[in-house]
Amino acid sequence: MDNRIITVDSRDWSQPLQGLVSALEAGKVLYFPELRFELTPDESKLLRPDVRDEKSRNISLRNDGVLAGAAVQGEEQVRLAAMIGRFRSQACALIDAIAPAYKPALRLAPTSYRPAQVESRVQSWRADDRRLHVDAFPSRPNRGERILRVFTNLNPAGEPRVWRVGEAFEDIARRFVPRAKPYVAWQAKALKALHVTKSLRTEYDHLMLQLHDGMKGDLDYQRDCPQVTMPFPPGSTWVCYSDQTAHAVMSGQFMMEQTLHLAAERQVDPSANPLAILERQLGRKLT
Repeated sequence: MDNRIITVDSRDWSQPLQGLVSALEAGKVLYFPELRFELTPDESKLLRPDVRDEKSRNISLRNDGVLAGAAVQGEEQVRLAAMIGRFRSQACALIDAIAPAYKPALRLAPTSYRPAQVESRVQSWRADDRRLHVDAFPSRPNRGERILRVFTNLNPAGEPRVWRVGEAFEDIARRFVPRAKPYVAWQAKALKALHVTKSLRTEYDHLMLQLHDGMKGDLDYQRDCPQVTMPFPPGSTWVCYSDQTAHAVMSGQFMMEQTLHLAAERQVDPSANPLAILERQLGRKLT
């Protein structure tokens, strides 16, 4: 299981990195133990829980520059937005360094700062990210578009961000696709008409939700499946496709995260994405 995490010796966010795309597209985690996101002294003062609005899970910076979820005002809010924006720039530079072929096809999502302590969250089992899962979202069908994420641990007290990383996506699909409920087209259309989903839930989206829920709902699987526990220390950065990498977030506080989206066919190896894997296992195209 140790081969699910690839350690990369780099301290430069924009230094070109050769030979990592195949591991990334195979669902592995790229781990940069020395790639630190540097904070100014004033920014370090923002590493405290009360900068977040209690009604929001995270603080996010939208692409139009609007900051959401923050409880601070004035100069502190300006510094917070600048800090998150600088992380966005460095995270994008890192992805360009790893996979320059992606650049014209990437779609940028909001950037988030997560000052909340993971262990203190009270959530339903479906929303509990301490259970191994692959990312899939009930209200946001994506038709196979990839979810690429860059994380960095900012914890000022030396506490790691502890993940569990599970087995390869192919193995997850072999376990859980046979258990999946059948896709019902009229139900998907009804969900869209009722605005439960933002667009039509395809059979691919349905299967990904079935994998997500199947994994989280199977406590024997959570306990016994092949997995490795990985403590990401402060000052480290890691990258993965979170719709393909089985992961669970066990503990930690103060983290930055950048999500980028990529059309499945724009990968360097399109045959490696979850849509292609599911189609091969089913022996047919998914619509």
